[in-house]
Formats: sequence, C-alpha cells, structure tokens
Amino acid sequence: MNRAEFHKFIWGWYKTHGRHDLPWRKKITPYRILVSEVMLQQTQVSRVIPKYQAWIKRWPTFRALSQAEKRDVLAMWQGLGYNSRALRLWQLAALVSEHNGRLPKDRKALEKLPGIGSYTSGAILAFAYNEPVAFIDTNIRRIFLHHFFPEQENVSDQVVLEKVLAMVPQEKSREWYWALMDYGAHLGVLLRAANPNRRSKSYAKQSRFVGSDREVRGAILRTLLTQPKPKAQLQKSIEKELGREIKNFDEILQSLITEELVRKQGKNLAI
Repeated sequence: MNRAEFHKFIWGWYKTHGRHDLPWRKKITPYRILVSEVMLQQTQVSRVIPKYQAWIKRWPTFRALSQAEKRDVLAMWQGLGYNSRALRLWQLAALVSEHNGRLPKDRKALEKLPGIGSYTSGAILAFAYNEPVAFIDTNIRRIFLHHFFPEQENVSDQVVLEKVLAMVPQEKSREWYWALMDYGAHLGVLLRAANPNRRSKSYAKQSRFVGSDREVRGAILRTLLTQPKPKAQLQKSIEKELGREIKNFDEILQSLITEELVRKQGKNLAI
C-alpha cells in the first residue's frame, strides 16, 4: 500500500466511523489537549470522558490547576489509575503558570516538563498546534505493523516512526492522528486474537492489576484521601480491604512518600 492508497483508506474510514464527538476534539487548547492525553494513557476512553469533562469544568486553565490543592487533584483523579500522572500534571501547571502560561511548541522544551515524554510531546504538537510530527502509541503502532510490516518480527519503534513520519500530511496533522487513533482502536478489537503489537520489539504485556503493587498504591491513596492515619492502622485497613497480607507494604509506602504523593504528618500519614 503506497502513501496515496493509505491516505485514501484512512480518511475514508474516519469519515464514516470516526469518533467526532469526543470532548477534547472541541474547543481545542494546549491545556485541554495535555489533560486529555495524560488521562488517556493506559485508560479507556469511556472512563476518561466524564473525568475530563469534570476536570475542565473545575480547572479550565493551567493557572486554575496550579492553584488547586494536591489532595483535590488526587481526589478528582480517582478511577483513572497511575496517580503519579495527576501529580506531575499539577506540578507542570505550576511551572507553566510561573512563565507565560503557555506550553512551548518545541519538542525538546516540552520533554523537559514533568510527565511529558516522546509520545506526549508529539501528541501536543499534533493535536494542539497541528504540527506534522511523528509519534506512536499502541494504536498507531498496531496500524503500521498490520499494514506495512505484516510478516516481520521484532520490529523496532524507530522503523515504525520512520514510516509514520512519511505518511503524516503537512496541513492536517491533527485530524490525521485523530483518524489513526480511531482506526487503531477499531483494529485492536478486530485483531484481538492476533495482536500485531506482539511483533514489536518493545512489546510488553501489561501485568495484572489485582494483587499488584499498583493495587496497593491506589488503596493507600484512596484511604488517605478520606483522612490521615498512623502507618500501622493504614496497613491494617488496606490489608482488610484487599483481603491479603502485604509483605512489602513499607516499600510501597516509601515509594509514595518519595514521589510526594504521601507525606508524614506527625504520627500520621497524609496526602
């Protein structure tokens, strides 16, 4: 499939099947794009939509978010997982607000900000600024492996990125990536049994949530958002909630303290 054929196929599919009503595709600002991209990392679109709408209503700008209380930010984030993303988003808002209140258009400058890596910087440039850049996520990687590398194993992301860049239209980068995201999600359902991403060199199966350290981290934050607790009481409460002994509780708790998600408050632990 050459460039013209691929474009015709993707644009045609998007016109008929695209998710044109997603809230972050309306009233576009760099802030709104950033919030949506951070929320969408490893989280289903259906779960993100109500959280995104509530978040934007409460904190519509970088400045508004920078003035929020950390515990309110973490409380709003509940249900999205990976709470450290919320903390980094809050920290980023403070940094941006201290300067001109705007996200930079330079990729290297973006990636110096908390929580922004290669994917997110590319997504911001494409969705917020309509720049013809290359970036990949699970959906985009799936498309290109399926259509351009159907027989190859251990395909590197660099090889995929080169093909992605060759396909990006110069004038409609934003809509192009919307189309890719939507088609990639569709392809994920269609090819669930024969997931093309398994042929990626960077493929890693996500570990189970139940029984994981991530489950414990989430339970600790949920509990402390209600009220501060002494460590012994906190551990007892979490073990009762999860129905199991947590032998590495101290290690998990220390990681939350190091990441500044949890703090010591006298004899108690708090947000």
